[in-house]
Amino acid sequence: MTKSIAACVAALLISLPALAQNEERYGPRAGDWEATLSGTGTSNNDFDNHTLGISGGAGKYLTDNVLLGARQSINFSDVENGDDVTNFSTRVFADWVFDLGKWRPFIGVNFGGIYGENVNDTFAAGPEVGVKYYADRNTFVYGLAEYQFTFEDADEADRAADDGQFYYTVGIGFNF
Repeated sequence: MTKSIAACVAALLISLPALAQNEERYGPRAGDWEATLSGTGTSNNDFDNHTLGISGGAGKYLTDNVLLGARQSINFSDVENGDDVTNFSTRVFADWVFDLGKWRPFIGVNFGGIYGENVNDTFAAGPEVGVKYYADRNTFVYGLAEYQFTFEDADEADRAADDGQFYYTVGIGFNF
């Protein structure tokens, strides 16, 4: 009986490396590209003021953990007693992505500009944090929170950092 148990344990230990090699790896590797798509929307409690937005992004993994890329957002606001507003935001970003299997939390920074109709054109910058959850090797859902402060020149940037806004995004992404 003892020899049978020892033989089973030995067989299991010998097969562990083969099992580990067959384990599916989730997420990107250095050199992979990433594309994301998300949507946003708000309405007031009377449903007479609305904002709808869509964002897309693309980036490249320089290493398994470093992602550099750009995001483009378009927002439309329908205001009952005012002018409708269409604005755009274009940002570059750098993120450090932690490898926790299917879960990939990340932290980073972004810099860009906000521009459009009835909007003061400004620069925007700030930190960001989020998490990706991989449904399969190359497809994920994600949540992102950005703190953005706006400024017109470098002298104003330091003072503006305390007067920013939080932006939240939920979307889907793909690695290729």
